[in-house]
Amino acid sequence: MIMRKTLAGALFGWLLTLPAAHAADPVVLTLYNGQHKEVGEAIAAGFEAKTGIHVDIRKGSSNQLASQIVEEGPRSPADVIYTEGSPPLNALGEQGFLAQVGAPILNSLPKEYVAKDGTWMGVTARVRVAAYNPKLIDEKDLPKSVLGFAGPEWQGKIGFVPNSGEFQEQAVAVIRLNGRDAAEEWLTGLRAFGKTYSNNIVALKAVENGEIPVALINTYYWHALKREKGQLDSRLYYFKGGDAGGLISISAAGAVKASKNPAEAQQLLAYMASEEGQRVITRATAEYPLFKGMVSDQGLKPFDELDAPKITPADIGNAEEALEMEQDVGLN
Repeated sequence: MIMRKTLAGALFGWLLTLPAAHAADPVVLTLYNGQHKEVGEAIAAGFEAKTGIHVDIRKGSSNQLASQIVEEGPRSPADVIYTEGSPPLNALGEQGFLAQVGAPILNSLPKEYVAKDGTWMGVTARVRVAAYNPKLIDEKDLPKSVLGFAGPEWQGKIGFVPNSGEFQEQAVAVIRLNGRDAAEEWLTGLRAFGKTYSNNIVALKAVENGEIPVALINTYYWHALKREKGQLDSRLYYFKGGDAGGLISISAAGAVKASKNPAEAQQLLAYMASEEGQRVITRATAEYPLFKGMVSDQGLKPFDELDAPKITPADIGNAEEALEMEQDVGLN
């Protein structure tokens, strides 16, 4: 607790030393939000209440917004970009479109969840799981590895979302842990025997409604549906032993180098990384806070109990390998 208060105090102390917006010419920040709408809105409202700085939000998919920043170049109106996964920001950082995140901000977060070159930071984390319907399948009959879903015995029984960024990150994790041949065999098997869905919530509802027994999703979709409905028939299956099925992925944010308000952009990042900002975010979505020493209050499985693979966002990179492999096996 003492360490957490020290980190929070240091981060906000640094934030307050940054130049404030001039009262006669108020700054308005533009946030390119690739995360869920309600999360971006919660951040904007909390930040304005804290600093008096208004945030305009432009919503889109993470990849779409990243591509837009590249196309806009130095004319981009974006000050901060917030994405569902790290690959789009990793690509922007490599191409020189992101500014350095302030060292005090980076130091308040686990080093494995920030860019090695300091151009972006993790905001919150989630874990890949299998959602299953116990009316259709017993937990003991689920494979211990996510690779086990690629066989003919899963014909029409396993759902997945090939265009999901987190699924593509998971495919990269399979490449890193099991090799390219195993990853290609896995994707080929899923294509042959699985059912594809347009997004994670649709796949989860297919499990919930008894359309399929199992789907590969992220935890926060299940918790969001549970919050909406109160009680669910489906359950979550956590992979163990460092299997790629239990990959931890992150949402991420960075300051756009073209920003006309660089100091205020850093203030917004500092707020998102702070204990207060992380609490605002994790009340809007069932994700794990990355602020050191902080835990979610949404009933998530404790972060330190996740037996996840030792694969970091830096290991995932731009996830281009997964996209290419999906195209090779006919998934895209």
